[in-house]
Amino acid sequence: MSTFSSFFMGGYECADHINRSGERINLLEDTQHDTRAAQDYKDLVSIGITVAREGICWSAVETAPYTFDFTEVENRIKAAEAAGVQLIWDMCHFGYPDGIYPTHPHFCNRFAALCGAFATFYKSVTSGPLFVVPINEISFLSWHSGDVRGTVPFAVNCGWDIKYHLCRAAIIGIRMLKEADPDCRIVLVEPLIKIHPREEDDLEHIFNLNEHQFQAMDIIAGRMCPELGGSEDYLDILGFNYYWNSQWENGVGTLPWPETEPRRASVAALLQMAHNRYNRPLFLSETGHFGSGRALWIEEITDECITAINNGVQLLGMCIYPVIDRPDWDDLTVYHDCGIWDMDEYKNRIPHIDSIEAILDCQKQITTCLNNYADAEILSLTSAEALYDNTRTIQIID
Repeated sequence: MSTFSSFFMGGYECADHINRSGERINLLEDTQHDTRAAQDYKDLVSIGITVAREGICWSAVETAPYTFDFTEVENRIKAAEAAGVQLIWDMCHFGYPDGIYPTHPHFCNRFAALCGAFATFYKSVTSGPLFVVPINEISFLSWHSGDVRGTVPFAVNCGWDIKYHLCRAAIIGIRMLKEADPDCRIVLVEPLIKIHPREEDDLEHIFNLNEHQFQAMDIIAGRMCPELGGSEDYLDILGFNYYWNSQWENGVGTLPWPETEPRRASVAALLQMAHNRYNRPLFLSETGHFGSGRALWIEEITDECITAINNGVQLLGMCIYPVIDRPDWDDLTVYHDCGIWDMDEYKNRIPHIDSIEAILDCQKQITTCLNNYADAEILSLTSAEALYDNTRTIQIID
């Protein structure tokens, strides 16, 4: 049985951090997904997608220190159940309650309480399995908040310190989640990138820069900073976010797309690298594009997923992000034209036909690929068994 109910997934924008202007944002509310979830899920199912990434919005559900109200989250859980959608929940998607941040003395205790309370709540309202991302994109968040003043604590030259404390919180949170629900599935989500050297760059330095993308997972696994108590057991399902600007030349800028760029590593190769490093099931936890490039991007990434699967990567899915168009974090009047559905001035959903047609076609390709791969596995098993005992009758249950 597959881990997820569909290979294609959709992600709803749920960032709730304080932006560069010092204003609290809540894109779950801004896109009105909090009130339109039932129809949003029905729309998603109508194009064959039955898995969605969601966020609880920590800054909203913790109404006072250690006091939680999951009423709105429960509404989405019930709407998803009615529509037949499987949800993956982010505990922290860039935002924290007012007054705390990763290096704050109370941060870990507050986060641990959140994790325990959510897992307990979740079991009380549904019998479905809990898939949970403790902290989304620790590597990006530590850079955004600790090096370029993108959100609290609006720091520079503190990226590693922020990352260390976010990982500490994630490890403690995983323990709390597992204590409250031993069967919950832990999903770690990090960016997948490739930095390319200039002619004058030291190649060892570039190698080390590329290794930084794995620090958070390595810490949570106990491979780095063992004093934090990480464990290989915490590597359950791994998610990797990949966009058009995930490859760049060091100190220069993003490699162009869709123009031909021979230096670009294939996405299949990057997924293979991650799979070889951790030997865990993984998925593309965010990918997508904007404007007229949306459909082309979906088609290209689907081809890369098929290549990765054929190369033996245990790839569980591909999440198109976002499902609903999103505003810019720092200017909520500017939208990116990046959803499977765009929005009009009344927040009504406007289907992006090219993207939907691409998704429908690519789903057929993925289904064919997975069926062929399963058939090849059965043939391989049959051949291997025959080598050991050619007198046995092998029964394959599909």
